[in-house]
Amino acid sequence: MNTENRIRLLVCDDHAVVRAGLLALLGSADDIEVVGAAGSGEEAVAMTAKLKPQVVLMDLQLGDGIDGVEATRRITGRSAERGAARGADQGAERPGPPYVLVLTTYDTDADINRAIAAGATGYLLKAERPEELFAAVHAAARGRTTLSPPVASRVMAQLRTPVPHLTDREQDILAQLAQGLGNREIARALFISEATVKTHLGRIYAKLGVDTRSGAVAVAKERRLLRD
Repeated sequence: MNTENRIRLLVCDDHAVVRAGLLALLGSADDIEVVGAAGSGEEAVAMTAKLKPQVVLMDLQLGDGIDGVEATRRITGRSAERGAARGADQGAERPGPPYVLVLTTYDTDADINRAIAAGATGYLLKAERPEELFAAVHAAARGRTTLSPPVASRVMAQLRTPVPHLTDREQDILAQLAQGLGNREIARALFISEATVKTHLGRIYAKLGVDTRSGAVAVAKERRLLRD
């Protein structure tokens, strides 16, 4: 196949064995050109800017540094400088940012919502079959959304019963609550004041419709709002 018609793909996963497996699998396709592999969010952002892939296959948990959601946000946010701007000499539109296809093991509401809000085009679970991955890459290259069935079910459930939106800071505090930490310990862990912790707790309680710490944790677990 003409290389001009092949989908330029960048893979980002912090596990070397998984990364190698994805490279071998995707590199075997005649219509996909794997242009690079990143082991961290920062590396993915930098390689995207340099290699200009059409699709970025993004894991969510990437060890130290920025996670896959933040990397996705930075990659898709490049539209401001690359999107509809026209070249000074040719007058042609520059290519927009690549589409990001999430490939992860995490399917909590919190992870799904954050990834979609960051600009992810699709959300696939690693348990899917190879042919589903190939189909999702092709769909992403055309700007079409692909969701693994469990993810699609959770999205539909959210549409029927909207899930409260928790800010990143509220998510952080909720995670500390789930570990049984008190206000003073949470404040120290997050480098904020106890007064700020109490303010955020009040907002969390209001959003979840509870009035106790244990109630907040129970509802968060039930509705899968806690980040893994």
